[in-house]
Amino acid sequence: MDSGEKRLNELGYKQELRREMTFFKTLAITFSSMAVFIGTPLYGPSLRYAGPASLIWGWVVVTFFTWFVGVALAEICSSFPTTGSLYFWTAHLAGPRWGPFASWCCAWLEAIGMIFGIGAQAYSGAQTLQMIILLSTGTNKGGGYFAPRSVFLCMYIGLTIIWAILNTFALKVIAYLSIISIWWQVIGGLVIVIMLPLVAPTTQPVSYVFTHFETSPEATGVSSKTYAVILSVLLSNYCLYGYDTAAHLTEETKGADKTGPTVILSSIGIISVFGGAYYLVLTFCIRDPSYLYDPNNETAGVLVPAQIIYDAFYGRYQSSTGAIVFLFLIWGSFFFCGLSVTASAARVVYALSRDRGIPFWPIWQRIHPKHKVPTNAVWLCAAIGIIIGLPILKLDVIFTAIISISTVGWVGSYAVPIFARLVMDEENFEPGPFYLGRARRPICLVAFLWICYTCSAFLLPTLYPITWTTFNYASVALGGVLTVILLWWFLDARKWFKGPVRNINIQNGDI
Repeated sequence: MDSGEKRLNELGYKQELRREMTFFKTLAITFSSMAVFIGTPLYGPSLRYAGPASLIWGWVVVTFFTWFVGVALAEICSSFPTTGSLYFWTAHLAGPRWGPFASWCCAWLEAIGMIFGIGAQAYSGAQTLQMIILLSTGTNKGGGYFAPRSVFLCMYIGLTIIWAILNTFALKVIAYLSIISIWWQVIGGLVIVIMLPLVAPTTQPVSYVFTHFETSPEATGVSSKTYAVILSVLLSNYCLYGYDTAAHLTEETKGADKTGPTVILSSIGIISVFGGAYYLVLTFCIRDPSYLYDPNNETAGVLVPAQIIYDAFYGRYQSSTGAIVFLFLIWGSFFFCGLSVTASAARVVYALSRDRGIPFWPIWQRIHPKHKVPTNAVWLCAAIGIIIGLPILKLDVIFTAIISISTVGWVGSYAVPIFARLVMDEENFEPGPFYLGRARRPICLVAFLWICYTCSAFLLPTLYPITWTTFNYASVALGGVLTVILLWWFLDARKWFKGPVRNINIQNGDI
């Protein structure tokens, strides 16, 4: 019996999903969920808040603390290789008294974060496609076609539906596409990182990239330097999570008690290097910082990296063809990322449904008889992802709300099992192959505090003065949803939700 399946049986679950994922396939899907270019839409705002030095050094700082979170999760994953992952871990680590409530909170945070993650990738993909179409048809200055809100929403919905359709096939289809994704992003990342500085007619000096600090209170309304730095670093906070995807695939991964934690740490390492190099190159290749945000420039001031890339190619070749190719590489990153996030979100919903923690759970826990994937859960996630994108028709700040809720929910769900691991008695923990020993307390403490900071930062207002069109609606939306979930718990769910439900009886040999 596979070591991961054996451990799964010991935890009270029988093998239902098809266990065929290798290390590389799991790494490919996890890597796709993080994506090298995922922070592209946030690059412009982050640069504007506090200048290049804050953005670049912020990446270094965030990477450092991300390793604490990753290592803490890797240890827990090694002990509990289940699809329910974070909330299953929480139920066991928190003990019988607090386990049901802690796992309830963790499960819903995770589900909310991942479903909004689908929306974040759909928005990013639609925006990049909007730029590709604009540059392909003549640029903003040359009469090119700039997709209006209604067309933008159609692209958003179209991407979400495509991801759902692809996720209704066997997981090996997603795995193969994710293998394409990892090579797409590695090769595409290398092409952009190497070629862009060679193409750009001029580059910024090293002193500008690493030491230039400049706030823009006239554009952002943020006059506090400390506040500006916090907002500038949001780019890095947003890029460096999603590695728990490996944990969601553990019931479908061979040797998951070893493969899961290895994939988590490998993904952090790869994204840290490639992502950092990408943003570093973008910063070096800025031609005119003030021109990047001009609504009358070639990209309408909408997507700053697109303008940087356009300036490089047009300045060298008087053509936008190279910029279109590079943007297509970036768009592919969003496409593959959305595909992987949809797969992960569906498995979180499936796991929660299997444990009867979601309304109409018998529907969402159904597995496709042939493909062995949670098809109904896939389409539920896609439908909600589409609904949360509808405000695109009226609000410009919807992307801020979507990525904020996604980050707070997704990263916030990391905090629950890490805190439970921090405070539990060591004798109650059954370690897997990856074990921290005495180092777990300081590592878990730093990880927990970092997560608290990250979640708080994403709920802050990002523009001043605060109006209906600049307000960060994440705090209100997330607060409302969490209030309903907590009321549901105290009024009803606490009476019947006991956390993960065993579907195997080892003592009776019912496997």
